[in-house]
Amino acid sequence: MKRVPTSAANPGRRAVMGGAALAAFTAAGVTQGTAFAGEPSRPWEPVPVPAQVPVTEHQVPVAGGGSLWCWDTGGDGAAVVLLHPGSGSGESWPYQQPVLAGAGFRVIGYSRRGAYGSVAGSRAEADTASGDLEALADQLGLGRFHLSGSAAGGPVAVDYALSHEDRLLSLTVSGSVMGVQDPEYLELTSALQPDPFGDLPVDVKELGPSYRAGDRDGVAAWLEIHGRARTSDAFPQSLAHTITWSALETLTLPVQLITGDADLYSPPSVMRLNAGHLAHAGTHVVREAGHNPHWERPADFNRLLIRFFKRHG
Repeated sequence: MKRVPTSAANPGRRAVMGGAALAAFTAAGVTQGTAFAGEPSRPWEPVPVPAQVPVTEHQVPVAGGGSLWCWDTGGDGAAVVLLHPGSGSGESWPYQQPVLAGAGFRVIGYSRRGAYGSVAGSRAEADTASGDLEALADQLGLGRFHLSGSAAGGPVAVDYALSHEDRLLSLTVSGSVMGVQDPEYLELTSALQPDPFGDLPVDVKELGPSYRAGDRDGVAAWLEIHGRARTSDAFPQSLAHTITWSALETLTLPVQLITGDADLYSPPSVMRLNAGHLAHAGTHVVREAGHNPHWERPADFNRLLIRFFKRHG
């Protein structure tokens, strides 16, 4: 990857839905079968950022004069594309890049338009975010691949699956409200973020209390990536589809949904609600993690990815 913050690279760091609707959802039994990642008897400990493997960097041209900065570990294994949170960029995956590559996968991360290293281009001529991903997949010569989207990357991942399901081996969505637009769902997720939620510091909103208390250097490294994640030419991109529960029900590919038990945006109950509208979905709750389990509990997160990818490779 192009850059790992000095603090993160230091191996010495420690290392409201209506009641009736919710009741019906619970009664349906969707809450059963959720796996918890991380042994309850094993204490939480910080994890140092591992050494990164060599990558090839690209600037992939996209419609409207934009370009996407991406890195690619190469190799002959099944490809994995990582879609970053809105608070991050293609730099957000130092815990995943070498581990997934070491497990035999070709690992690719990129910054969406207006994120670190990428060029937004013309908003009037820009494609959808999932259209940009298709352009990147074509440019890199990917056949079928695994797609993993975190937080704001989740709706892009779902939108891509709705457009190009036949190109995906599997879909993982982590810590994400998934862009679902059903009115009752929007009411629920809005109630989870009452004023002044939006004014809270970004690390308080996105990182769980165990992580913020236990790894101050890790929080600083995460904030360093966040601080340079958004460029001055950034603009919001549209999706190709209106994501609804009915739309989710059309997907037949293997899906896993992951969230942290302290996620303020997509707590386990919300994750399970969406899982109930997917034909083949497994759910996992990462203990002592907030909105970024890939950063806060990377060992548990990576195990979930590798096991799922190998099962559906």
